[in-house]
Amino acid sequence: MGLTEFFGSLGAWNWFIVAVILFVLETIVPGVHFIWFGVAAAIVGILGLAVDIAWEWQLITFAIISCVTVFLARRFAGPDVTRSDEPDLNVRAAQYVGRVVTVEDPIAGGRGKVRVGDTVWSAQGGDAPRRARACHGHQRLCPAGGTCGFLSQSSVRALCCG
Repeated sequence: MGLTEFFGSLGAWNWFIVAVILFVLETIVPGVHFIWFGVAAAIVGILGLAVDIAWEWQLITFAIISCVTVFLARRFAGPDVTRSDEPDLNVRAAQYVGRVVTVEDPIAGGRGKVRVGDTVWSAQGGDAPRRARACHGHQRLCPAGGTCGFLSQSSVRALCCG
């Protein structure tokens, strides 16, 4: 008995083997795509056990169910749909909006320096004396020797605009 005859004798159980392989791949390879193909393979396996379907139709059914599961997953479980308790976690500039900082060098003529945490940044904004408290949401901030950008309450732009 050759390999082809062996897999042919398994019938619908081949789909469960494929499903397990895809689930294992999902745990090894990042990307959250193999799981939906594995679900499709398991569904085709269940259909194959319940109804005698030719292998050609099983492949077509697998392709259709795979597309449906992937599109449903993207629609209902995508990053735009899920809510986070820390929405600004990977958007560094957004973490500074509304933050109160201390003026280190007086802001005169629209330019000065402010302390953000343990770093002194260049700032542009309304005149303010030394040690005054200022809100990030309405200042232009530049890390010392770095790039700068505007931070505002309505829109946050990354601190990398040159």
